[in-house]
Amino acid sequence: MHQFDLEPGTTLLNVPSPRSEIVHRLVCERLAADAAGGSAYWIDARSAASAHALYDCASSPRVLENLQVARAFTAYQHHSLVRDIARRAEPGTALLVAPNVAAPYRDDDLAAWEREPLLAATLEILSELGAVLDCPVLVTSADSGGEDGSADDATAASGPVAEYADTTVDCVRTREGLRLERVDEGEATGATAGYWHGTQWQTTIPYWVELCGAVDAFDPVVAAHDRGLLEVSG
Repeated sequence: MHQFDLEPGTTLLNVPSPRSEIVHRLVCERLAADAAGGSAYWIDARSAASAHALYDCASSPRVLENLQVARAFTAYQHHSLVRDIARRAEPGTALLVAPNVAAPYRDDDLAAWEREPLLAATLEILSELGAVLDCPVLVTSADSGGEDGSADDATAASGPVAEYADTTVDCVRTREGLRLERVDEGEATGATAGYWHGTQWQTTIPYWVELCGAVDAFDPVVAAHDRGLLEVSG
C-alpha cells in the first residue's frame, strides 16, 4: 500500500543527492510488481547505480534478474547508450531508468554549443520510448548541496528535463525520513502516506486509513445512552 506507482511515460524525480537510494527502492518495487518479468534498463551517470543498494532494496535476488545496467562517464557515452537501448527495448519492457540524466551534458569536455541539442536528443528518445513501449521511464535530477558533495545542478529540474516529463515528483527529506510528492505547476498535489528511512518504512495515520478504513465518528452521549448509562428510573 505504501508503494509509489510509476506510470507509463516519463517521470522526473527530484532527489536529495545524485546517489539517493530512493531510486533503487522505486526500481525494485516496480520490478517486483511486474508479473510478466519484462526487461529493464538502467543508463547510469554519476555512479548512481549500486549493486549493494539494489540487493538491499530487492525483496528477492530474482527481482533483479532482468535488470541490465550500463554506466556512462561522458555525454557521448550516455547518448550512445540511450540510442542502443532504443534498438534493444521491445514491447513488454518493464522500466527504463536514467538517473542524473542531464549531468554528463554539463561537463567541460563537451562543447557548450553541443550541450543542449545532445541532451534534447537524449530526452526525446527516452520520452518516445516511454510512449511507444507504454512503460515507465524514470529520470532523476539532484538538488544542490547533496549529502555526498557531488550534487547535480538543481536547475535541471526546471530546465529541459522537466519539459520532457509527463510527471514530476519531489523527494523531500524530513526528520521522519523521505517523502515523495507529486508536483503539478509547482504545487504538491499528492504524497505518499509514509516515509522511507533507510530500509524502514514509517507509517502514518492516512496510510492506515487507506489500508483499514476510517472508524465511524464517536459520539460519547449516544454511546453512553446505548449502554444504559443515561437511563433514569422513576
